[in-house]
Amino acid sequence: MSVDLGGHRGAKTVAPTTSTRRGSAVGWIAIVAGLIAVGIVGASIVGGSEWNQRESLDPESAAPTGTRALARILADQGVDVRIVRSHEQAAAALRETAATLVLPDAPALSDEAISALTAPATDVVLIDPRSRTLRLIADGANAVGVADDALVQPQCSVPEARRAGAIRPRTVFVGTDAAQCYPAAGGYALLVRETIRPDAPGTQRVSAVDGAALFTNEHLAQDGNAALALGLMGRNATLVWYVPSVGDTNLDPVNPSLGELTPPWVSPVIVLALAAAVAAALWRGIRFGPLVGERLPVTVRGEETTRGRAHLYARSGDTAHAASLLRHGARVRIARLLGLSGSSSATEVADALARASVSSREDARNILDGAPPTSRRDLDKLYDRLRRLEAAARAALHPERNAP
Repeated sequence: MSVDLGGHRGAKTVAPTTSTRRGSAVGWIAIVAGLIAVGIVGASIVGGSEWNQRESLDPESAAPTGTRALARILADQGVDVRIVRSHEQAAAALRETAATLVLPDAPALSDEAISALTAPATDVVLIDPRSRTLRLIADGANAVGVADDALVQPQCSVPEARRAGAIRPRTVFVGTDAAQCYPAAGGYALLVRETIRPDAPGTQRVSAVDGAALFTNEHLAQDGNAALALGLMGRNATLVWYVPSVGDTNLDPVNPSLGELTPPWVSPVIVLALAAAVAAALWRGIRFGPLVGERLPVTVRGEETTRGRAHLYARSGDTAHAASLLRHGARVRIARLLGLSGSSSATEVADALARASVSSREDARNILDGAPPTSRRDLDKLYDRLRRLEAAARAALHPERNAP
């Protein structure tokens, strides 16, 4: 066993080498690069203010469930597509000119707000019809099921449906006093209803269709989906596309989300904390450069270590534990002198000592595995007997080691 005793004059020290300095520089460069990368990612997230993924049917989303492709096609066809995220702004835009309102489901608005929003619109296209919206705007229409994945012809007189041709509907509806197209599963994939507006001249046209299954980016190019969408939404020169959100509500009381309750400075602080954690982990976890070898100045024999531990136990008053350590060390050393295994029991060692005429079997067994001492004096006596027994075994078995 080798023990490094600090403070010895013989201790060897090694100066930092060129490779060590080079490794330290590379480590610091890696830390700086990691911090820059974390800062760029955090700045892009905070600067973009888009911690949450855009919702389905969002006309600015390029995700499979978004509808940016449809909004771009309508704009290319000369339609003035206005994307609004406030129901008040949407109502104001609809009052300016004859326009089409694209309305998804808006659970954050009251019945009165939905009615006020849709009243000034020339056309209303419900692309995510729910029971409440159908009741308010489509005169009690209702969703009745889901169609199979099969092509269905329009089978109605609505011009936009006839020009679009067959589609693969999903949600189907039924309604009264409305044109019904694409029959499937006991309902119809498209409802078109025209009514006389009570507070404005002319009529208002309301269309209900499952836009999530037909008009999203992943489905728009299939069958007659794009033609149907352009026909329903491109009837007027202006299209107001309302995108509802939890924050845009007139309901009271409002149950804000966790993100809305969180102050705006929390997100940058989280990014900064993550960067600090990464830097601390690299600083504390990376050892720069190779380990430096050092010659140990002092070598301590295993026997001295055993005796030292025994003295510590003796000082603490645990004479039984100290005696056990002394007997174990002596038994192992004597067993090796006798050519036995270091794990030999006290009985086996005592028998071997008796065969070698070093000691009687009873005396050797009593010394190696007798009753534990109860005092420091008895422990000292046991140590002397163990030392004499070991010396006698070494002298009898290896007399050349004791020769002058």
